[in-house]
Amino acid sequence: MRFVLMTKDKPGALQTRMDNRDAHLAYIAETGVVEMAGPVLDEEGAMCGSLIVLEVADKAAAQAWADNDPYAKAGLFADVRLQAWKKVIG
Repeated sequence: MRFVLMTKDKPGALQTRMDNRDAHLAYIAETGVVEMAGPVLDEEGAMCGSLIVLEVADKAAAQAWADNDPYAKAGLFADVRLQAWKKVIG
């Protein structure tokens, strides 16, 4: 089952994102459940959030993945949305 994780960084938290980026990318590689992912950009092109598509058994597994993301553990996000998603194209 697929879930989309959409996050918005706290204002002024770019350094927190950069400090935890390597750990976040390693977590993605290690867990093997991320189908696609990338940063959301602000008007100036700076990273300010994330969009991640997870393929996991259920919402509890998606929530556990989100909770254990190094970005979440570092307190990067001001807002987090996790929702079931159906792939139609691509």
